[in-house]
Amino acid sequence: MKICFAASECVPFAKTGGLADVAGALPAVLKNLDHDVRVFLPLYDTIKAGDFDLTPVENLADIPVRLGDHDRAFSLWQGELPGTDTPVYFVDCPHYFHRGRIYTQDSDEDERFILFQNAILIALQHMRWSPDILHCNDWQTGLLPVFLKKTYRWDKLFAETASVLTIHNIGYQGRFSPAAIYKAGLDYQDYYPLGPFEFHGSFCFLKAGMCYADILTTVSETYAREIQTAEFGAGLDGVLRDRAGDLFGVLNGIDTNLWNPAKDTLIPFNYDSDDLSGKAENKKALLSACHLPAEKEAPVLGIIARLADQKGFDLLPPIIDELLQQDIRLVTLGSGDSGYEDMFRAMSARYPGKNFAYIGFNNELAHLITAGADMFLMPSRYEPCGLNQMYSLNYGTVPIVRHTGGLADTVIDYDTDPENGTGFSFHEYNPQALLDAVRRAMALYQHQDRWREVMLRGMHADFSWEKSARKYVSLYRRAKQLLLDRTD
Repeated sequence: MKICFAASECVPFAKTGGLADVAGALPAVLKNLDHDVRVFLPLYDTIKAGDFDLTPVENLADIPVRLGDHDRAFSLWQGELPGTDTPVYFVDCPHYFHRGRIYTQDSDEDERFILFQNAILIALQHMRWSPDILHCNDWQTGLLPVFLKKTYRWDKLFAETASVLTIHNIGYQGRFSPAAIYKAGLDYQDYYPLGPFEFHGSFCFLKAGMCYADILTTVSETYAREIQTAEFGAGLDGVLRDRAGDLFGVLNGIDTNLWNPAKDTLIPFNYDSDDLSGKAENKKALLSACHLPAEKEAPVLGIIARLADQKGFDLLPPIIDELLQQDIRLVTLGSGDSGYEDMFRAMSARYPGKNFAYIGFNNELAHLITAGADMFLMPSRYEPCGLNQMYSLNYGTVPIVRHTGGLADTVIDYDTDPENGTGFSFHEYNPQALLDAVRRAMALYQHQDRWREVMLRGMHADFSWEKSARKYVSLYRRAKQLLLDRTD
C-alpha cells in the first residue's frame, strides 16, 4: 500500500510528546513490511537541515497556498528517518515555522497548520503520487480528511485515497474562531450547532477530522472505550459514540532497539531474562548516582514523567510521609508544573536518605532508572497509551499503575491474576488506592522467587511496533474498502 503519514512532530526531528515517538517509528516498520510510506512534517527552525542531511526538493519551491484573503508560499525539503530508508518531506514556510518552538499561542496558530495540511496535498499533486491511505494524527492534521472530501474532491489523484485519523490525546482539539473556516477555504454550511465543524462556538479541527475520516483510531483499546464517555471524552464523546463502529484502539509499540536491556548503551550493565545479574548492578549504580544508601532489601521505586495533574501526582501529598517512612527508595526524574517540582524538591530535603529528585530531563538517567529500579510508579489520572510502563516491563522493572487507558491494556495486576500478573494496578483515583497498590508490591517483593516470575513475564511480553503496525495495515485496508463501497 501507498501510505502518506502526516504529523506535526516526529522523532528525532521535533518532539513534545508521544506523537513524535509514533511518527518516528511506525512509518519505518510499515516500510519494512513492504509498504510505500512517506512522512510529512513542518520544517521548524529548531530542525537543523545540516544535522539530518536535508535537501530541497527540485521544482517544489515558493508554491503559494491561499489562506482566506492572502497567500503564503512554501517549499519542500526531503530527508530520511535516521537509520532507515523511509522518506520524510518537510514543509518549509519560515513565516509560520521559524518561531523557536513547535506549537505557539500566537493568533495565527490556525493558519500555521492550515498551510501545512494544504501543502501536503499540493506536494502530492506535484509529485503525482496517489496514496491509498492518508494517515492523519491529532488536530494539527485533522482537516486533511475534510480537504480530501471537499477541497480536493475534484482531483482524480485522490479519488481512491482513504483517510485514517489517530487521536493521541483527545484533550488537545485545535479550537479556533469560526473565521478559520474561511482561512481553510471551507464552506460555512458545515458550521452550525452540533455540526461537523462547530464545537461550543469554535471551529474545531479535531472534531472536523473525526466527522470526515474514514476510520478513527486511538492509542489503546481501553482509551478507545474511555473517550466515548463523558468523563474522558473532553466533550467529544457524543461524536465518538456516533462513530463507534469506525473507532479502533491500537496500542503504541516501543523501539526495542533503543529500549532493550541486553544492548542499551546508556546503562552500565546489560542483562536479559536469562541472566538478571546486571539488573542488580544497575540498581547499585542508580543508588550511587543518586547518593542514596544501597540496601538489597529496600526496593527502589522509580518515576519518570511530566510533572502534571494528568500523571496523578496530586495523589502523592496525602500519602508521601507514610510512603517514605517505609523501607523504600524513591527516585524521580521529570519537570513540569512548578508546584510539583517544588513538592519533589521538598521531599528530597525532608528524606535525604530515601528520596532523590532530578528536576529536568536527562536521557541517561531515564535509562538508568528504568534498568535499576525495582518498581516503576505511573498513577495517571488518564493515560491514552503510555510508553514508560512498557519500557519498565521490558527491563524487568515491575510497574505500579492506575487501571486506565494504555496502562490497563499493558499491565496485568498480580493480585487479580497471580498466574499472569506483570505488575500492580488500582482503579479508584484516590491516594489510599495508590498507597495500597504500593504496599501490595512491597509485600510481594519480600518473596523474591515470585517477584522474579513477575519480572520475567513482563520481559517476555511483546510490545514491538511490528505487532501494532500489522493492526494498522488491517485498518488501512478496512478504510480503503469503506471508501470504495461508498463510491460504487
